[in-house]
Amino acid sequence: MNPSEGDSVTETAPLRGRHRELAELDALVDRVRAGHSGAVVVSGEAGVGKTALLDHAAARAAAHVRVERVVASESEMELAYAGLQQLCGHMMSSAGRLPAPQREAIEAAFGLRQASAPSPFLVGLALLGLLTEAAGDRALLCVVDDAQWLDEASARAVAFAARRLDVEGVAIVLAMRTVAEVFAGLRQMVVEGVGHDDARELLRLSAPGGLDRRVRDQLIAEARGNPLALRELPRSLSPAEIAGGFALIGAMPLESRIEQSLVAQLEPLPESARLLLLLAAADPTGDPGLLWRASAALGLGLEDFDAAKDADALVVGTRVGFRHPLVRSAVYRSASPQDRRRVHAALADVTGVDHDPDRRAWHRASATLHPDEEVAADLERSAVRARTRGGAAAAGAFLERAAELTPEPVRRGQRLIAAAEAKHEAGAPEAALRLLDTARDHPLTALQQALVARLRARAGYALRRDSGGARLLLAAAQGLEGLDPVLARDTYIEALSAAIYGGRLGDAEQVAAVSNAILEATAGEESDRARDLILRGQALLAAKGQEAALETLRRAQRAFLEQAPDSLELHWMWFASRAAQDLWDARGLRALADRQVELARAEGVVTVLPIALSLLMVAQTVDGELDAAEASCDEIDAIKDVTGHPLPQYGRFFLAAYRGQADEAERLAEQIRPDALARGEGYGLSAVNFGEAILYNGLGRFPEAVTSGRRELPYTHELNHAMRTLLELVEAAAHTGERALAEEAFERLASVTRPVGTNWALAVLTMAEAQLREGDEAQALYRDAIERFERERIPIMVGRCRLLYGEELRRQGRPSDAREELRAAYEVLSGIGLNGFAERAARELRASGETLRVRGHGSAARLTDQELNVARLAREGLTNRDIGARLFISARTAEYHLRKVFMKLGIRGRAELKSALAELDHTAPGVGRPLVTEPMTES
Repeated sequence: MNPSEGDSVTETAPLRGRHRELAELDALVDRVRAGHSGAVVVSGEAGVGKTALLDHAAARAAAHVRVERVVASESEMELAYAGLQQLCGHMMSSAGRLPAPQREAIEAAFGLRQASAPSPFLVGLALLGLLTEAAGDRALLCVVDDAQWLDEASARAVAFAARRLDVEGVAIVLAMRTVAEVFAGLRQMVVEGVGHDDARELLRLSAPGGLDRRVRDQLIAEARGNPLALRELPRSLSPAEIAGGFALIGAMPLESRIEQSLVAQLEPLPESARLLLLLAAADPTGDPGLLWRASAALGLGLEDFDAAKDADALVVGTRVGFRHPLVRSAVYRSASPQDRRRVHAALADVTGVDHDPDRRAWHRASATLHPDEEVAADLERSAVRARTRGGAAAAGAFLERAAELTPEPVRRGQRLIAAAEAKHEAGAPEAALRLLDTARDHPLTALQQALVARLRARAGYALRRDSGGARLLLAAAQGLEGLDPVLARDTYIEALSAAIYGGRLGDAEQVAAVSNAILEATAGEESDRARDLILRGQALLAAKGQEAALETLRRAQRAFLEQAPDSLELHWMWFASRAAQDLWDARGLRALADRQVELARAEGVVTVLPIALSLLMVAQTVDGELDAAEASCDEIDAIKDVTGHPLPQYGRFFLAAYRGQADEAERLAEQIRPDALARGEGYGLSAVNFGEAILYNGLGRFPEAVTSGRRELPYTHELNHAMRTLLELVEAAAHTGERALAEEAFERLASVTRPVGTNWALAVLTMAEAQLREGDEAQALYRDAIERFERERIPIMVGRCRLLYGEELRRQGRPSDAREELRAAYEVLSGIGLNGFAERAARELRASGETLRVRGHGSAARLTDQELNVARLAREGLTNRDIGARLFISARTAEYHLRKVFMKLGIRGRAELKSALAELDHTAPGVGRPLVTEPMTES
């Protein structure tokens, strides 16, 4: 029966007992044929049957679906984007239809254009676009076997695309031994050993001549249901062992036993045929032309190809492969070092220096035993190219091997340091420290010793995030003074960041030591450069307090906005954005956040972009653009998928708090608080307390808001979240009647807002004071605060201040005036999505005698969140490709959602979206769905 058409549980020997797995893969193929998409990770030990399942899926799909299949190779794990290039080789003709930034990113990743390092984020989007284009009208199945050997950059891009598949008609099936962390969020299919009865039958088919009962039972026990073991192990037994003399070798891992059996089966082949197999194993590209040329260089002939194929080891077609991935690893691992060097030398000789210089360099290095400067220099050039493709991990591997092959000790030390730097950038601080230990034994210049100290401090802090990190970074910065002043300043600011980020959980003496050292190093200088100003300003803030730092911080802000930033300034612009918050400068915060995000995107600096986006989210929230802030959180999550770096969910937490989503906010708080304690980062604790106070004030749960806000009282000198929590504490304490606590919070708030003197700062202070006053004085203060917030364009505070004013008027027995303020508060708060506060205003309106009528949900209310996002962007004139790029989905998925929007709204095209979505401008996105209410005065 044809597996592409027949029963999904075909009882071929390799698939015996796999009913569940076959049915699941068949369902995936059927879905992709119907135009849907999906991804699954098939995991299990070597030989358990993953490849047979992939064979079945590919065969079943082949009649109706385009199939792209690759086998990742362990030898290419260090080559950035090698796996992705292999997967996309036949799809690149469609790259011209991608948006320009995506096309340029993937071409740079594959070395097809000279450009700066591409953003992994854009490469992932480009892959999603390529898969969509390749699917066309026929659909596409991508099969990746041995995916545990994918290089890191390729793995992240594939995982990124797989998570965003929707209606592109694309399926991705990945097989690996254990699920790598980068693929953990995808659908899983765990393949385990077959049952006892199936194992006995597979063993009978593998040894049709019969086995001694004891040998049979021993083999079944040792194989643990592994089909390949059941098939291969009997072939390695001698006649005496089959007859009953078999001894169980329990100490050898099953995978090694299987490989040993496979190697034993190949031993009867002529030596030249085994060398041909080794040559094929050393070349993961599977290029038949390359294999022919290399085999000719080694003196191998057609008879060797015939012998390898007759032994059921090698498969030669449009690509060269092995009947099972374990055959490749078994052949390569069992070969002698001398033979490995021979085949790599042959492959290097036939690989064009212009066509594939990096793979040629890697083969040359694998063929070289003794130090060779020419080979090492070749590897170093490959490292430079790897960096331009965004492959820090690949650059580290090239440089490490280059150092091993460098004959001259001083040059070897330089390359070891460069390799360690690349390893650190690639997120492997342990490897960086290991290389630095090796570099220590080489002659180093004073500058190199200082660079080693700096990198050791940075890698150590990345690993441990402990209080000692600031001390080591400070020492490194001081060591660089006089050697590299620019790098010294960059290290100083890293030391200050490490010292102050601990907040209340950090070491106050350490903060003072770092700050004073910076002030001493910068004493008397008159630099107007942005990074010099922010360094000195933040040090003044930490060492001498807000008043001493104000002028320098203001100058720093202006410099960041007016000067063209260099690469170091881009990394530390977040300090300027933080200063904008401490200075209560709403306009500066907006401008700096926009600028940093724009620069980080343009330069593809993915390590900076999440921080920049988090600051942009703060600015968007201040502006009342909660939907835009949520989109920034989506982008942060997308970057996290690509880079694999864990990022605390501060943005999601604050949005949930502002929206009044108690369950979600409390769930996130339970994650963030212990994580902050474990990391020793007081910033996280302040963020949780501040967010909880907002949440509970919005919901009217004032005693809980007091509890959260009170926790920040001892730390308000740290400014930032602790400082902002004071306003929440005044509101909560005033509502619970804790007058003394409210007064204390107000006085502390006054001490950090009056010296600043901006409209935002004075509006916050005036709003807080109004809650502590009565009668005409309170009313005047509320009106003053509202006017200042409106002048600064901070709608969230306009709405909240009107709510407090309305509550005060109702308490004074002025229901008509109260309703006017409360209606205005409700309109603002519901319009921007502060649903907890909006509902609080609605309760106050009801209490003042207002009758609220719930407006019926219109068609737009039936749209999903994704449909709403697509509809809003389409309304603004974005194309499907632009919408896809903004929302991190494919253009086809954007088109699909837009068609559903048109159907649900009963419209025929984009031109009608503006009027159809007009009601959204007057609704509040609630928990999951818009909450629409219409206040009506009781007649």
